[in-house]
Amino acid sequence: MNASAAERSAAGHRARVLRALGLTPWQRRHGAGGGEAATMDEAPTAAGAHADCVVLLPAVCGARELDLLGRALISSGAALARAARVRVQPGAAEIAVPQARAYLACGEAQAHALGRSLPMQVTAQAQIVLVDEPLRLLGESSAKRRLWIALRTLRRSLAAAGH
Repeated sequence: MNASAAERSAAGHRARVLRALGLTPWQRRHGAGGGEAATMDEAPTAAGAHADCVVLLPAVCGARELDLLGRALISSGAALARAARVRVQPGAAEIAVPQARAYLACGEAQAHALGRSLPMQVTAQAQIVLVDEPLRLLGESSAKRRLWIALRTLRRSLAAAGH
């Protein structure tokens, strides 16, 4: 059996196993360099894109904080798990942020940058939720509680909109 036939056989076996487990494999729809797998750092952040939800994060954020926030987003459903993530530099006057139905600002600085960057009409139609900065999520149970309440609110809002 040649190498390409072995790869097709392995891919077919993998698909059957995933289907038996009830899992749906995610594949990248477009990208540079045919068929490479997407990494967690490659979140859709194009300014012209339209998203259901956008998460605004501080530019300097540790791996533990990002992991905790990512797990919370994943557990809140597909619409929030696929949310675009935009990092905001400290003191940024304006940021390139896609238009969305909902925004989750992780910290006051991110909320202020969002308010300066979005047109007034978009701001009036979108749901903007402010939560504590990711660093506080690790140490304070009240910050985690506020995050879960915010995610529940966003999930219900997006579900009511038909997503």
